[in-house]
Amino acid sequence: MAERRTTAGARRRPGRTASDERVADLVGSPATSRRARAMADRTTTPTRPVILGILNVTPDSFSDGGSHDDAASAIEFGVHLAESGADIIDVGGESTRPGAGRITVADELARITPVVRELVDRGIPVSIDTMNAETAEVAVGLGAVIVNDVSGGTADADMARVVADTGVLFVAMHSRGTSETMASLTDYADPVYDVLAELEHRVSALLARGVTPAQIIVDPGIGFAKTAEQNWKLLGSLTELAQLGHPLLVGASRKKFLAELLPTGAKPRKRDAATSIISALSADAGVWGLRVHDVAGTKAALDVWGAMRGVRE
Repeated sequence: MAERRTTAGARRRPGRTASDERVADLVGSPATSRRARAMADRTTTPTRPVILGILNVTPDSFSDGGSHDDAASAIEFGVHLAESGADIIDVGGESTRPGAGRITVADELARITPVVRELVDRGIPVSIDTMNAETAEVAVGLGAVIVNDVSGGTADADMARVVADTGVLFVAMHSRGTSETMASLTDYADPVYDVLAELEHRVSALLARGVTPAQIIVDPGIGFAKTAEQNWKLLGSLTELAQLGHPLLVGASRKKFLAELLPTGAKPRKRDAATSIISALSADAGVWGLRVHDVAGTKAALDVWGAMRGVRE
């Protein structure tokens, strides 16, 4: 097993011991495991879907690239998302939009480290959206409780080791190829059956590397190597996707396929109403979580859904 890396400079929080706060001790420590178990408890007994607020610390994300590409504005927006109802802030430093190229781990870490550290210090739960094991390990060392990997752990062979060692929750998303090639990889005999089979294969590979079943959340990868028709088919089949036996995360927010419902040329933000409707319908299908840009809109949709279904907060 590879030796764990550590990150210096983490700030101590009041009321915590020095050993609990040291990043070197935090990676793989009982404190991290407790946080992961607390999040996992909600995956088995949710009262409503968990809301993951999207925080892109990037200059080129498809919806809000450049809006929060410096640490100060990103932290401010992360706090705003939490105050608007996000349960977790999903911080990403690398765009995964179709056609996006890769960046270096050093650049990714420079973008996300101050943001993750500050949000965690403020007591806000954080997920790290990354395909890089080193970035994941640093973020978990700073206090992130979920690793959200759009490659499902295939982009970096060391990712499974990091997840197994630290005990955090892991979102294994379905995709094919890379951001630059996925648009050409949409040939499915049956999108629901094929996505299920490919996710099952990915989960098996993670389990073989020491990741536990309780750590795994699955994501059908709406918009990743799928046509608009395939996206709708998957969203209409969420109960079938739950057959994998793992909590399900849906990330349809502002995706390109929603543009077909709007006037030509409408900005991605105009897709928020459609996203909120998808959020309520996904809640009805029993999903664990929703990854969204418009947290307030999704929270309102879930409040209406909860009132109608008699679901407590």
